[in-house]
Amino acid sequence: MSSFAIRRAGTVAEVAAAECLFDIPVRAEWAGRFLTAAGHHLLLAYADEEPAPVGFVSGVETIHPDKGTEMFLYELGVAEPYRRRDIGRALVRRPAALGRELGCYGMWVLVDTGNDVALAACRSAGGRDDGTCAVVTWEFP
Repeated sequence: MSSFAIRRAGTVAEVAAAECLFDIPVRAEWAGRFLTAAGHHLLLAYADEEPAPVGFVSGVETIHPDKGTEMFLYELGVAEPYRRRDIGRALVRRPAALGRELGCYGMWVLVDTGNDVALAACRSAGGRDDGTCAVVTWEFP
């Protein structure tokens, strides 16, 4: 098993190097905005033998007048050959620890139905599926 390190992304170039882990190609403008926006966190996992990131997690602090601040685990991605090596669990634990450090009252994530790999990573990092959510979406042209 390889060892790995997790570091906060600080540049658009670092995010672009992780492009294969994202759903669609990284856009430099959006990556730059994410990296500089207050309360936005992007962490990259590096395996010893790989120059490019093998995983990432993003989290966003959300605040509401009657609830305070919570951490939204926005997205998690781990390259297929590196799954089931504790990288996903370690990545999920980072925004959770950061949320505690920042005074958030909790953390949450939406996971697609049938995404057993993501559910396993979240559960192994201490999360629980309460089975009570439905997702309603809007797409804007």
